[in-house]
Amino acid sequence: MQPHVTQALNDWRAAWTVHERAAQDAMAAAFPALKPVTERTTCCTVQMRWEKDGEGSGLACLDDHGRATVEFKDVPQEALGKALDEVFGYDWFDAGPEGIRGAPPGTYNYDDEATYAEYEIEVKEGGRASFGISYVLIEDIVTILDQFETALADYRAT
Repeated sequence: MQPHVTQALNDWRAAWTVHERAAQDAMAAAFPALKPVTERTTCCTVQMRWEKDGEGSGLACLDDHGRATVEFKDVPQEALGKALDEVFGYDWFDAGPEGIRGAPPGTYNYDDEATYAEYEIEVKEGGRASFGISYVLIEDIVTILDQFETALADYRAT
């Protein structure tokens, strides 16, 4: 490779690393329980995990295209529903007039054709839920994570 092309590629790689760290910092600021994973276990370079008794567990990662994915399991349905209501409104997943908070057990999906993001919420018996959000812009996932952290704080207070 020509030296100036090599330099340009190295500059791009360095800028991408800064971008990845900034995305990781933004997700951690929005949801402080997320902690970086040091060993790479999937395709994503940036990976973060969390687990807290009574609140759930999960992962967040950033793929090579700059899109985020989160997979959270066994979270309080009430907190998740409140967060989603704040971000999207009550009828986002056609779960009824109370949104995900009042949704019966089942799986609720949404594919955003404009951004290619994929959303899946699984409401379980006993007030628990799991959710996966894939291929989301950092701005969007940080907003969702921030609202979920706020909703969990309210949940803890009750």
